[in-house]
Amino acid sequence: MALIEVQALTKAFRTYKKEPGLRGAVRGLFHRRYEQTLAVDHVGFTVEEGELVGFLGPNGAGKTTTLKMLAGLLHPTSGTARVLGFVPWERQDGYRRQFALLLGQKNQLWWDLPARESLELNGMIYGLPRAVFQRTVDELTGLLAVRDKLDVMVRELSLGERMKMELIAALLHQPRVLFLDEPTIGLDVVSQKTVREFLRLYNERQKTTILLTSHYMTDIQELCHRVIIIDKGKISFDGRLGEILDRFADFKIVTISWQTGANFPAVDFNRFGELVENSANRIQIKVKRDQVIAVCKELLDKVPVNDIDIQEVPIEDVIRQIFAR
Repeated sequence: MALIEVQALTKAFRTYKKEPGLRGAVRGLFHRRYEQTLAVDHVGFTVEEGELVGFLGPNGAGKTTTLKMLAGLLHPTSGTARVLGFVPWERQDGYRRQFALLLGQKNQLWWDLPARESLELNGMIYGLPRAVFQRTVDELTGLLAVRDKLDVMVRELSLGERMKMELIAALLHQPRVLFLDEPTIGLDVVSQKTVREFLRLYNERQKTTILLTSHYMTDIQELCHRVIIIDKGKISFDGRLGEILDRFADFKIVTISWQTGANFPAVDFNRFGELVENSANRIQIKVKRDQVIAVCKELLDKVPVNDIDIQEVPIEDVIRQIFAR
């Protein structure tokens, strides 16, 4: 069953274009020039219950604006959306108790209070019974390894510890839908890995539907089977992560190595494809997908190969090419 249904969702912002200098400021008092920007342009997609979907795009593509509309923080200019059967921007109490929005660059915990007190405040807001609240906090702090940080002032926590506490605050009421906007931004590799493992485990256990934006492709590769790519407010791709390679990466990386000092006739490796690396006993070539088998056969015939490796192009490179287009 589709928990999130979005159809022709559009959000336009009107921005004031001020002319330079004092004269422009005075002129602006009487006659203002505005410019309209389409942050989200007729976006449409559905997300099934329990899915963990990656929402990708360059800066300014419309990712956060879309999440804010689905969370009810912004009203769309046009289009429709239903999450859990509710229209988000109507802000009905029944909806607000079933979703959570976590913005990686925004704080919801009180800066000058211990994390425990902020969590207790959130628990009271959601009307959680004390036993349920305590059990949930114990479970989540254990999974994220921050139980010993509950009585530390939020401002004294490291960035990674603070983000884990923010995640716990978002999940206290056990939402059915979770919107995550850059949850690992700025974290070190250890904290990123901990958060990723927690999200994967939580999604498997609770069947929570998660829409995740991230600029770290490792987050997407390890968590999401499906990705939606948005650029300039429009959806440019919606499908399995593996389909991106099939559609946009028309070559593979072939690496061969041989014994140092081995003698064999000179070979023009450039004719097989784009030469990425050429050292004394190793080469790496970008080869068209439909020519990989033929190229490997010819290389095995011409070179005393010690080892051969065929790899897909790194997904980060493919996504970068898509954005560049």
